Amino acid sequence: MPQADALVFTFDGFELDGTRFELRRDGERVAIEPQVLSLLLLLVENRDRMVSKDELIEHVWDGRIVSETAVAARIKAARKAVGDNGSTQKVIRTIHGKGFRFVAETEVSSAQAKAPPARSGLITEEQAAPAIEEALKTARDGRPSIAVLPFQYFGEPGQHEIVADALPADIIADLSRLHWLFVIARGSSFRFRGPDVDSLSAGRQLGVRYGLTGTVELAGESVTIGVSLIDMTSSGTIWAEHYRGSLSELQQLRPEIESHVVASLAVQIPQNEVRIARRRAPGELDAWACFHLGLDHMYRFNRQDNARASELFTRSLECDPYFSGAMGGLSFTHFQSAFMRFAEDPEAEVEKARALAHQAVETDRLDPFAHFNAGRCSWLDGRLEDSIAWFDRATSLSPSFAQGVYTRGLVSVMAGQAAQADADLALALDLSPLDPLAYGMVSAHALVQLQLGDRHRAEELAVKAAQMPGAHKHISLIAALTSHLVGKSAEARQWLARAKQADPEISSEVFFASFPFAENGARETIEKGLRELGV
Repeated sequence: MPQADALVFTFDGFELDGTRFELRRDGERVAIEPQVLSLLLLLVENRDRMVSKDELIEHVWDGRIVSETAVAARIKAARKAVGDNGSTQKVIRTIHGKGFRFVAETEVSSAQAKAPPARSGLITEEQAAPAIEEALKTARDGRPSIAVLPFQYFGEPGQHEIVADALPADIIADLSRLHWLFVIARGSSFRFRGPDVDSLSAGRQLGVRYGLTGTVELAGESVTIGVSLIDMTSSGTIWAEHYRGSLSELQQLRPEIESHVVASLAVQIPQNEVRIARRRAPGELDAWACFHLGLDHMYRFNRQDNARASELFTRSLECDPYFSGAMGGLSFTHFQSAFMRFAEDPEAEVEKARALAHQAVETDRLDPFAHFNAGRCSWLDGRLEDSIAWFDRATSLSPSFAQGVYTRGLVSVMAGQAAQADADLALALDLSPLDPLAYGMVSAHALVQLQLGDRHRAEELAVKAAQMPGAHKHISLIAALTSHLVGKSAEARQWLARAKQADPEISSEVFFASFPFAENGARETIEKGLRELGV
């Protein structure tokens, strides 16, 4: 008898395909969140009995603690996907207080009967083209998808050869923590190994939009590791990097390379997704396309782009009401309205940001971006230790989450923990030197140096940050402050003029509302400097 995941379940014009992990209606794929699809498959596979809530949580949430609200939300989404609702319950019936049962009349057939015949070995590009086009179009429920292939090894056989498998395996594990990215499992991607493998063909057979390839080259006592991110739709290289070191350092280099690669992909892939989304007609934008476009506007830190980002995140949630990333993005825009004083009632904006951040955490407790946004709300409230705790959770979920590391460092500066802040900010910049918030990382590092008493280094970093793309009014004000503290009066006036051009009402009160420093020596230095500047 075929396994359940090799079957197609047909009911009320729908086909639930376990092999292809998709729901179709009249032959057309239905957009549905993976967790909701898993729930449907569990129910239909056990349609001869009731599935208890505990069993549902064990299989769909891997046994994690979830609320009744989260379960109800997924059931509601599953019903909506198959044209059902809580009143009619013609597909999914609620057994009150106990569980759920799939009740629609269902036909079962083998997935092979619904799919092209399987072929041994690799298939040709022409044979694979229809499936490839569909897979790349949908990109696993709209998310960008990636396959990390085993790296090629060049050198004498020996103990170091294992790195060609171990490093990409580590990268797969870390990338899997990014919930906005669909990562092909190692068991599938590692089938494609050896010098004769065509990475483009492998990636397209796996149905992914992106592929990560690499090489490990040994020459004497040195080793060079190269990695490349490839766009499978255009065959173009999006990003590439080389890492060099001595052979004796190879094991120490592995985690550093892994973290840097993951942090780089977390920047490069969304940027490419924005380029793809911009080529699509507005009516063709799905939840994930709206989300990535929203991120692009969100990081520009001005009133107009913040409003546009809010619109895009709202549209994303209209497409998928349970999309934690879009909830986090919308939380970010409300935070930004308070932080930048775009709104007349900053306190109300903080409350909206907090509600959305906590909703995102409730929806997906393993989403680091959700915890990150919750931490930012605590920061604006001046609850710095609570804020740091949220960022600790975000970075424990994804150690390569550069923005989480950076923001923990920034809040540590405000809390007077200069040493911790210095380490975090250095790591954040190392992880993601091209991050859209890189200017903030550099400016926060300036505040650390100010706290440590090195005013000249603080001024150097603050000016550098103010000259970077995306720098906003607070960054210019920090440049003005540090220039004043080292006696560069003309430069201080220029940076202050830029800050006032962005916000004529900028003041010491506005600055400390956005950066609620604890009562310490650093705050006193900043207050005194701003008074002398006439702010």
